[in-house]
Amino acid sequence: MTNVARNALIGAWKLVSFVERDTHTGIETYPMGTQPEGIIMYTPDGYMSAQFCPPGRRELAGNDPFTASEHEYKNAAQTYFAYSGPFYLDESRGLLEHEMFVSFFPNWRGQRQVRTCRIEGDMLYLSPEAPVRFNGSMKIANLAWQRVPPNL
Repeated sequence: MTNVARNALIGAWKLVSFVERDTHTGIETYPMGTQPEGIIMYTPDGYMSAQFCPPGRRELAGNDPFTASEHEYKNAAQTYFAYSGPFYLDESRGLLEHEMFVSFFPNWRGQRQVRTCRIEGDMLYLSPEAPVRFNGSMKIANLAWQRVPPNL
């Protein structure tokens, strides 16, 4: 594991790759497609926010987000991840904790999830420290994020 400096993490990053590997079968899948969309942000005061989805999500039938059909809500929920809260970085070990203050998946609220963290040039690589249950089996997810320039 390489050292990661907190200052190098600060900023916004766009998702360029999300690959899951089943720990039992070794099969790799792309849960957000081969060209996922997303952004993760780390602020100087210690907070983070992550949101990601596959491209081309279906729009809801109406423009009121509170009146969609059950089927529309289910489809939208199965294709979107979002959470925010404080983050904690162990620079020497390259371990990053995301504390879920809010989460689209309510079961994660209040949890701290540990990620391995590596920065190479303008790329940020995150993976859970231990396998996580997704789609019925234990998997390791590897997410690659590319730094985006400041929007000033």
